[in-house]
Amino acid sequence: MADNLRHLVERYLAAWNETDPAARRKLIDEAWAEDGRYTDPLASVTGRAGVDALIGAAQAQFAGMEFTLGPVDAHHDIARFTWHLGPAGAPEPLVIGFDVLVADADGRIASVFGFLDRVPGA
Repeated sequence: MADNLRHLVERYLAAWNETDPAARRKLIDEAWAEDGRYTDPLASVTGRAGVDALIGAAQAQFAGMEFTLGPVDAHHDIARFTWHLGPAGAPEPLVIGFDVLVADADGRIASVFGFLDRVPGA
């Protein structure tokens, strides 16, 4: 199960990095449950369209930046992982976060709970 969850986490982050709207939506449709929920300190959305809109807004705010995946720890249907957001190849990320992903019985994302460890101006 841990390998499947790692792959799901990688697909999740790939959607955050995909700037083509149609390709991003395809990734979301494949990885997320229809009623999947995303919650972090700045946003709470439900459903694939909500996730897609949230990612699009984040990409507009942080244009030209990319997410990179840190360590992934998983068991049962839960994965926790860190991520960095910043310009490609930058020595220090602009944002650092920690997410917890819960998969449903079909192996899709049921929910993600995000935490922001470092944000600009904080």
